[in-house]
Amino acid sequence: MKGLFLKGINRSGIIILIAFFTFLFALSQAQTQELKGIKLPEVNKNRGSSLMDALSKKASAQSLSDRDLSQQDLSDLLWAAAGINRPDSKKRTYSSAMNTQDVEIYVLMKGGAYIYDYENHALNPVVSGDHRADIAASLSMGGVGMPSGGAPVSAPAGAGQAGGVSGGTPSGGAQAGAPGGAAGGPSSGGGSRERLSTFAVDILLVSDPSKYRAGTDDLKKEWGAFSAGIITQNIMLFCSANNMGTRPRAAFDKSKVKTLLKLKDTQNPVIELPVGYLK
Repeated sequence: MKGLFLKGINRSGIIILIAFFTFLFALSQAQTQELKGIKLPEVNKNRGSSLMDALSKKASAQSLSDRDLSQQDLSDLLWAAAGINRPDSKKRTYSSAMNTQDVEIYVLMKGGAYIYDYENHALNPVVSGDHRADIAASLSMGGVGMPSGGAPVSAPAGAGQAGGVSGGTPSGGAQAGAPGGAAGGPSSGGGSRERLSTFAVDILLVSDPSKYRAGTDDLKKEWGAFSAGIITQNIMLFCSANNMGTRPRAAFDKSKVKTLLKLKDTQNPVIELPVGYLK
């Protein structure tokens, strides 16, 4: 009788264990399939207004739509930022000291965070989930982690496909006109006029000064900031030439960014750029 009882327990235990491990396997499979890479469409190099028109509209956006960027717009934006424009030498649209190409571009969308693979013109997955608000909420005048006044920045509301990219141009098209605000450099992140509570895509420019073959540590950091600044100008000009907007910001919690994006100790997040259609 005792043997039969133990047998029954063992059988039940085995069934429970099988069910448990089946659940864990299914969960791990779901997690690994949760975020996939994105092959971007071929770049359209025959678009946008003239350079002088783009410069006349160039400004830091005060507000942006939360509509997903079309895949074509995202493709062209990332190529303009730091894509390969001279395939024979694999040189890119931004300059860097000693052609080090030290800046990586991270793209945060509704479905997850990606890194721009400039050689294959694709987005490689980094982490799933919508982490745009994690970065936006860390803005502050001193980079401490809270906007001035203590009120958290609201999370950007995504729409459309997971990943923050839609298959075509947004319905009705992007609105014309330039956003208000001071043209040019990164904002401090403080004050309601300097915050964007909604946007489609958050771009983070991350330099790795250890890639430089020469120079002091301080000089390498300056070179990395210089590279990120050139990419920022590329992004701003593309946006102003294509009825989109952005606002470069330098005050954010770098330790939070490094943890979220699984950055190496040598990598230095430099500039954050929320991007979207003009509101």
